[in-house]
Formats: sequence, structure tokens, C-alpha cells
Amino acid sequence: MIKRTLTIVLPLLLMFSGAHAEFDEGIEYAELKQPVKTSNPDKVVVTEVFWYGCPHCFRFEPYIERWDAGKPEGVVFEQVPSVLNPRWSEQARAYFALEMLGETEKVHKALFRALHLQNRRINSLDTLAAFVAEMGVDEKQFREAYQSFPVDTQLRKSRQKERKYGHTGVPAVIINGKYRTSASMAGSNARMIDVINHLVQKELAAQ
Repeated sequence: MIKRTLTIVLPLLLMFSGAHAEFDEGIEYAELKQPVKTSNPDKVVVTEVFWYGCPHCFRFEPYIERWDAGKPEGVVFEQVPSVLNPRWSEQARAYFALEMLGETEKVHKALFRALHLQNRRINSLDTLAAFVAEMGVDEKQFREAYQSFPVDTQLRKSRQKERKYGHTGVPAVIINGKYRTSASMAGSNARMIDVINHLVQKELAAQ
């Protein structure tokens, strides 16, 4: 009977302790020097900054996808491609072009898989255009969006925001334009999710 009780109670205690874990500013997360304006001031916005070519981002994707599916009410999640490195701008352009066309969901995961599981080189306009066409996206429309003024604007805004975020690698997660965390700070992808939850609850309580 005791063994059975422990089997039931221990997982509940672990869940409870994880949900209420304490995290320290400067260790598991950093507070930004100046808050950065978010895309939705009426909600708590969680922003993941990523690069398609980053293996850490690829491994983090399932974690943040599960979190997004069960996020609390009043919370908005967005993914933003990083342009920290000039080499990353081609894939960032592709993301913004697909977003503009409403085709991000069709290509996003497939591009990650093609790069990291199939070792395909997809990092130029021509290779990206050919890939999105494979996914059923109109290639002509994609090329036009890729080279459009709105996408140029998005890239410029991303560069400005990333400077303010102060991160030096990806994936980085920004909570409501005020806090930054990463797996290297938190200790693991799973613990990063715990830190995100902690900071989200802090922001929801402050509203």
C-alpha cells in the first residue's frame, strides 16, 4: 500500500515543485536594460528568436511547440528569425516572405527537417524558392515577396530589436519584451520552458 501511495504522490510532488521552482535573474534569465515594445501590448508576448540552420533551435522546436499548444490564456507566442549573422538573412527573408503569403505553417517544420535530417543546403534565393515550390507554395509569388519592401522592413526591424534583446546566440526567448532566457542560461531545453512559465506567470500577475 505504501509503495502504491508513493507511486501516485511522488510524481505529483515533482510536478508541484517544478511549477513553483524559483529562478534567479542573472543566472537562469536576464532582465533587459530597457523593455522592448512587443507586437501586442495587451497580451504577454513570448518571442523565440531562431535560425533555421541552428541545431539547437531544431532540437528546441518540439519543446516550444508543446508549450505553445498549452500556453495560458492572455499569452501570445511568436517566432522571429534571427539576423545576428549576415549569413542568416537569406533564410530570415524566406520566413518573412512566407509569413507575408500566409504559408509559414506549410513550410516551417519541413525546412527544419530538410536542413537537419536530410542535410540539404537551402540557403539562397534559388534553393529556397525551389524548396517552397516542393511544399506547394507558388514560386513566383514567393520570389516577389522575398525581394519586397515589406520584407526589407521586417529585416531592419529585426536587427534593431535583436540589438536591444542583447542575445549572442540562438535560440533565445524573450518574455514580454522584458526578460531573456536560453538553454545555456537555464541549463536545458526543458528547464528553459520552466523559466518561460515562471516569467509568463510573473507578467500575467502584473497585468
